Amino acid sequence: MSPVTPPVNPASSGPSGSSGPSGSSGSSGRSDGRRGRWENHREQRRAELTTAAIEAIRAHGPDIGMEAIAAHAGVSKPVLYRYFADKSELWLAVGQQAGQMVVEAMVPAVAAVREERAIIAAAIDVYLAHIENDLNLYRFVVHQPDIARHRDVVADVMDTVASGLARIFGDRLRARGLDSGAALPWAYGVVGYVQSVGDWWLRQQQPISRDALCDYLTTFLWGGIAGMRRAADVPGGLAAHEGWARDL
Repeated sequence: MSPVTPPVNPASSGPSGSSGPSGSSGSSGRSDGRRGRWENHREQRRAELTTAAIEAIRAHGPDIGMEAIAAHAGVSKPVLYRYFADKSELWLAVGQQAGQMVVEAMVPAVAAVREERAIIAAAIDVYLAHIENDLNLYRFVVHQPDIARHRDVVADVMDTVASGLARIFGDRLRARGLDSGAALPWAYGVVGYVQSVGDWWLRQQQPISRDALCDYLTTFLWGGIAGMRRAADVPGGLAAHEGWARDL
């Protein structure tokens, strides 16, 4: 458990009396090189510690403290605080990585299906499976009452997931020759609705099966999207599509 040694102060290196354009340029180049190496090392180390924190949360639960996270990572608590100023900063890093994990699971699952309704079903099922199988991590990210929230990591995660889903929706709309402007609001609607219902499902200890919940959510969301899709090429858009609601 050895702390990472910070880079040597560039001002302390080289002859103290050196001056002139040549010496100044060389010193500046060395300083920039050291700074760049340290910043790269710092980002790599933060990523490693974030991954270790996720493993610790999975193993010990969402209420784990910084000391236990540090121990699980094999570093001292002061070293952990060298890379994360407080638990709030670590929480943000964990949340951002958790959101990326959802996207990485969702993209291939959604890309594997061709029919639009199946896209909605696949996205919902991936999300519900992810939070069900990673319950401690979900609770750490979403339900942390003692965190100083300088940024809303849940909103960040939703942004990440919705942006990834919107790209998929947009590609499908353009492939059909339709306006892709609806892709982003559709994606946010899907993500917000499913996140809210999924949170209820977990808090109520999963009163219905994941398959049943996925089917309910898909049916509800697909009804709205199908209606909007039918209106996409009608002059005047949705409001001008007579009987669109009755046809759902």
